[in-house]
Amino acid sequence: MRKRLRWVAAAGIVLALAGCSAKSSDGESAAMPMSADGKQAVPNQGAPNKESTDSAGKAGQDKPPAPAGQPGITDRKLVRTASMELTAPNVADVISQVRVITQGAAGYTGQESTQEKRASVNIVVPSERLDGVLDQLGKLGKQIRREVTATDVTEQMVDVDSRLATQRASVERIRALLAKATSVSEIASVESELTSREAELESLQKRRESLAGSVAMSTISLQVKAETVAAAEESRSGFFGGLTDGWDAFLTFGGGLLTVIGAMAPFLLVFGVPAVALVWWLRKRRRPLEPATATASDLPSAPPLD
Repeated sequence: MRKRLRWVAAAGIVLALAGCSAKSSDGESAAMPMSADGKQAVPNQGAPNKESTDSAGKAGQDKPPAPAGQPGITDRKLVRTASMELTAPNVADVISQVRVITQGAAGYTGQESTQEKRASVNIVVPSERLDGVLDQLGKLGKQIRREVTATDVTEQMVDVDSRLATQRASVERIRALLAKATSVSEIASVESELTSREAELESLQKRRESLAGSVAMSTISLQVKAETVAAAEESRSGFFGGLTDGWDAFLTFGGGLLTVIGAMAPFLLVFGVPAVALVWWLRKRRRPLEPATATASDLPSAPPLD
């Protein structure tokens, strides 16, 4: 009897295990995709997933967008200025060629000072043509110095644009209130506020125009020297250069001293000569009194009485 119970229990356990394995295999086969011929498709574990590869490639190629309100590198607003120093045999010819180059670049010349052996001029050209104009100017003579500076005003431009938009909306609101005003006091009060806000709006617009003009146009400060002057300045170095500079300083000081003396000479003639004559006359008048005073003081004193 016991043997039969053992066999029945063993058979039940075997049947239960067989049912569990069949369910697990069915679940796996249901999860696996079927091919066109009805067979179970085997996943290719060695080949990467196309969608994941594409997404990874796009993630690597796409650049993160710039934060809102922050322009990219290509959108930066720069104020560029330059300075250049040249030496040439003829300064006047160089200045005339500078004017031609400036006009050809759609620019203009500003403050200018031209002498026989020295000249300085300010040139204003479009910013996108600054480098080309500098290259042309450098060919007019021997280039001694060339400097280019750039100031980033992007944040100022963004700030002014934002304030302009806010101020325009404010002016429109005040104008709407003015249209709805009925009494004289309301109209006067709203008009006063409107005038104040319009003035601030115009000030912001002028500032915006000034910044835009500085960005659009660049300024070049050009100095031209004659070759003889440049050679003389180069020779003034070391001990002999210091000696020459000291002698020039001495001559400058002596010339200044002589100038002061020459300026004082008329006053010395007008006031100094009479003053000297007056002092001489007073001293001459006092001389006869001195012997009498001396004789009176030299008299012998009376002998003492017994």
